[in-house]
Amino acid sequence: MRMAILLFAAGICGLQSMAALPPAEVLTGCGGFSTAAALAAFHMRRSSPAAAMLLLGMVAVCGGFLWAAWRAEIRLADGLPAVWEGRDVVLRGRVADLPQRMEEGVRFGFRVEVVEPAEGDSVPQVPENIQLSWYRPRPRTAEAAPVEGDGEGGEVEEEVMPARAGELWRLKVRLKRPHGFVNPNGFDYEAWLLQRGIRATGYVRTSADNHLLAADGGGFLAWVHGLRGEVRDRFLATLPEAPYAGVLVALVVGDQRAIPNAQWDVFRNTGLTHLVAISGMHVSLFALLAGGALGLAWRRLPWLALRLPARKAAAVAALAGGVAYGLLAGLGLPVQRALVMLAVLAVAWMLGREVAPSRVLALALFSVLLADPWAVLAPGFWLSFGAVATILLVASGRLGGKRGGWREATRLQLGITLTLLPALLALFQSFSVVAPLANAVAIPAISFLVTPLALLAAAVPVDALLHMAHWLMAITMIPVDWLAASPWALWQQAVPPLPLIVAGTAATAVLLLPRGAGGKLAAVAVLLALLSWRPPRPQEGEFWLTVLDLGNGLSVHLQTARHDLLYDAGPPYGPAADAGSRVVLPYLTGLGVQRLDLLLLSHDDMDHIGGAEAVLAGMRVEAAMASETLPLLATAGLPVSRCETGTNWSWDGVVFEVLHPQPGHAPARRNNDDSCVLRVRGAGGSALLVGDIEARAEAALVGRLGDALASELIVVAHHGSRSSSTARFVDSVLPEAALFSSGYRNPYGHPHPAVWARWQEAGARNWRTDEQGGLIARMGREGLAVEAVRALRPRYWHGR
Repeated sequence: MRMAILLFAAGICGLQSMAALPPAEVLTGCGGFSTAAALAAFHMRRSSPAAAMLLLGMVAVCGGFLWAAWRAEIRLADGLPAVWEGRDVVLRGRVADLPQRMEEGVRFGFRVEVVEPAEGDSVPQVPENIQLSWYRPRPRTAEAAPVEGDGEGGEVEEEVMPARAGELWRLKVRLKRPHGFVNPNGFDYEAWLLQRGIRATGYVRTSADNHLLAADGGGFLAWVHGLRGEVRDRFLATLPEAPYAGVLVALVVGDQRAIPNAQWDVFRNTGLTHLVAISGMHVSLFALLAGGALGLAWRRLPWLALRLPARKAAAVAALAGGVAYGLLAGLGLPVQRALVMLAVLAVAWMLGREVAPSRVLALALFSVLLADPWAVLAPGFWLSFGAVATILLVASGRLGGKRGGWREATRLQLGITLTLLPALLALFQSFSVVAPLANAVAIPAISFLVTPLALLAAAVPVDALLHMAHWLMAITMIPVDWLAASPWALWQQAVPPLPLIVAGTAATAVLLLPRGAGGKLAAVAVLLALLSWRPPRPQEGEFWLTVLDLGNGLSVHLQTARHDLLYDAGPPYGPAADAGSRVVLPYLTGLGVQRLDLLLLSHDDMDHIGGAEAVLAGMRVEAAMASETLPLLATAGLPVSRCETGTNWSWDGVVFEVLHPQPGHAPARRNNDDSCVLRVRGAGGSALLVGDIEARAEAALVGRLGDALASELIVVAHHGSRSSSTARFVDSVLPEAALFSSGYRNPYGHPHPAVWARWQEAGARNWRTDEQGGLIARMGREGLAVEAVRALRPRYWHGR
């Protein structure tokens, strides 16, 4: 059974890695083969058991594949037609969950009940589950950029209205299909939305149509979400200035938005993020306490124990307690997985079956994938099942005999850390070196003291309980903060290739075997290879250029054999987020970049420098260059040089030359024309980065350099605005490839169709980040090769 479930999971993984859903003929053929194979296995079960098992394994793989394909077809069918993107739609529906507060407004799930017909048009087709943002008023600026998934972004004049779970609203909204940034090793936002069944995102428009229809209703879950909101508000009101109030809120109701970014960095560096999220451990612990308490009381009442054994009563109480905590925590996907595992174990106890722990884990895996075939896309799926499997192996005594007390706890924590190391490198490009020490301190304190006190404070409105929980949390964080501050707390490296990840996982399993088992030296060698792996870099005289997909802004990474340059750092996404932290740093970390030799900021528009502060804070930067005086560079404490014509240098056989602006020039009327223009020349050709220069600066460049501007590649000016890319400039450059960095459905209409056509007519092949994701250009000795990330790693949900 266990092997069949693993093969069923393999079939689901296979479907989720496909670029497109298989056609009906393939699914029909797969179903027919499964039926025939199952019948053949039944007839061969005695005559040829090995062949029968093989056939059943193939049936399991096909079953997982078909199940995931069927569910995907259903979910994708509930989509927003492209024709209704960016158009006003009036909806009636209910706030479906606990609204999440943001500095710029509020975000919430919305379950659509009625779609009103558009004036003079048909009834729009709108998905049942959407995500809406309702913004505070803010001025419309050219630099404003939407947070990924927030809808159309810049056009946010709306007044934030109160929105509570279960309320029935009539709202005028503007929607778009699920769309996220796609970069090498980046977060797949579209997969995240698909897993949660959110098939459109958008924002609330200013309109007299917006009004509350009913303040209550929505059923039991709406009432639960309302209760969660009350608990959150009471916690934050009771602890208004307390540093760990957000952590207590997260531990009780699962809302993590009140946790500051600095605290998230501490938890990440110490491997404690699982403790501040409602995880399987919290649910299991609460269930254990509930079941243990009832079981203890049950045994004291013989007349009850005679009717129902205390063990079965404890199982029911444990499941009920876990479900109650899960509801209070919002029934997020990690909580749902934990409840499924708990339910499998409780049912086994109720039936009086002694089920092996590994079988319980397999049944839980099967149940989770039946309910959610997209679970395999979530990092938490692999980490939670990996951790539980390690606990079962180590705690069962099969791997070296049973020990007691602190030795067993130490062995267990080290075993989990070791086993999850390859997965952490694959998923997050890092792991915490101090995690065993930090967990040894934090797990007992947070799990057995802080969380129970916080839950008690949620049930009993006594402020002293909440203050005590916060005091204990603050005491716990003293040694944790010290560990997080150590320079060796976090190991970071590039994402290793899949074969090395698989080999590393196998090696950790070998190292957990009892003493005397063979292969341990080989396992150590594999782990050393995993930890020392470095991705390939350009050869001497070659360079690689990557235009990141980050919305309507710009950030370009240039890499030579031994040097790295970042040209601009992308836009801000709001008061608490920017492209530097959301896109640039994860990309650089995933590529194994440990430092930047130069940060070049073309000019001071926020869509180019909005992420620079995060880059400077999150990565070692050796030097900076800018065409203007920028305060953020003046306070960074690193050498800053002026970007002006005549500046040039060479790295690894690649020449970098600044072509604009001229020394001593008067500031341009529009600072776009002060953008730093950089030409990069390698053995196979050159690339031109021109920032946001417009017609005036382009004319000056053509006048000075003429046909000497010719380059194989250009990152097109100003995201493809019609104020740039004049005909004379295009004719002077005549590139093979023109790369456009623009945001999906951006309000400026970038790239302009006339500009797009002008570069095409000049013989360039055009590429754009909003439709193709990050763009990777390799300038080798053989010439130029360009690839789009969406084409390199396509998935069936992209663009759907």
